[in-house]
Amino acid sequence: MNVVRNEFAKLRRLHIGLIAALMIAAIFGLTFVGAMSTAVESDSTAVSWALPLASLSLAFPIVSPLLIAVIASRTIEMEHQGNGWLLNRTTGIETGLLIRAKLVSSGFVVALSTVAASIAAVILGALLSIAEPFPAGLWFGYTAAVVTTNLVVLAVHLVVSVRVDNQLVAMGLGILGTVVAICASGFPSLLAHLTPWGYYSLASAADYQGEHVVTLTPSYVSILALGVVGAAVFSLATARFDRQEILA
Repeated sequence: MNVVRNEFAKLRRLHIGLIAALMIAAIFGLTFVGAMSTAVESDSTAVSWALPLASLSLAFPIVSPLLIAVIASRTIEMEHQGNGWLLNRTTGIETGLLIRAKLVSSGFVVALSTVAASIAAVILGALLSIAEPFPAGLWFGYTAAVVTTNLVVLAVHLVVSVRVDNQLVAMGLGILGTVVAICASGFPSLLAHLTPWGYYSLASAADYQGEHVVTLTPSYVSILALGVVGAAVFSLATARFDRQEILA
């Protein structure tokens, strides 16, 4: 517990809150632009909750991968630069345990930012004066699916940032992940399942089909499988760090 508390304190010093705020603002901004531009072009009586949900489903893949890479990179970089791995080992904190604590602390920030951006999109929908009932179940399911995807992507970046001291590599992976996440909606379903970033398209709860916006059912089983496999792989990877020599 003390390890996790220390990691939260490090996040404050790294100003991760500002990055989280940027993430929320960027997602809301893209959702606002997408929803309002479509609403203006459409008959106001035809505006439904699918409109802000579709814009949100496009905003998360554009914003999340790169900013999550930034959060993970900054969190790990301080240990590389300050030889924090050795310092923590001398106090009895294994490297794997430290990485898991970083996932808890930074994961809390990422999850909270994801939920906040989703709530902001709900407020936007309310401002559009949508007449139909609010699809609480679908919206909650989509938010949970994106939280899961974001946390798995975060776990991947943490491990990569630990393994590769050059954080430009981690940032390059974040850019590549953004491209994959944006383009994944055009991939066959099998290809979308091959990388964590492809799951943003599998989580989509609404999409544009021609001039119309329709709701979709997120691939809950696939997202759940991603979460389980991601947790298992992350646990095994960090356990190996516990058994290895001190990172330089």
